[in-house]
Amino acid sequence: MKSLAIIFLLVQGLLFGGRAEFDKTVHDFGTITVKDGPQNCTFTVTNRGKEPLTILSAIPSCGCTGISWTRTDIAPGSAGSIEATYSNEDGPYPFDKTITVYLSDIKKPVVLHLRGNVTKK
Repeated sequence: MKSLAIIFLLVQGLLFGGRAEFDKTVHDFGTITVKDGPQNCTFTVTNRGKEPLTILSAIPSCGCTGISWTRTDIAPGSAGSIEATYSNEDGPYPFDKTITVYLSDIKKPVVLHLRGNVTKK
């Protein structure tokens, strides 16, 4: 398991230029019911670079996901967050929603996932 974490960090460093380190890129809510109401989670991004990092935008794949994020520069060594709320109004069905995150000085966006399975009971 430790080797998987090391590989993840190495790949993440290659993909994000070593500047942005996410605590996770997938949040799995597991099995939830429609009656559980909206579900929240937070993704944390740490600036591992030498210059301030900015979350330029975070765009959800559908209107069922509300997003808020750190709007100020993230200083080197500091962390910011992207908070997501999945409305959980429809169902039952499995879901995999995405949030496309654009960061300063990183060419490719980072895609975060919200997953789970909504049941009636």
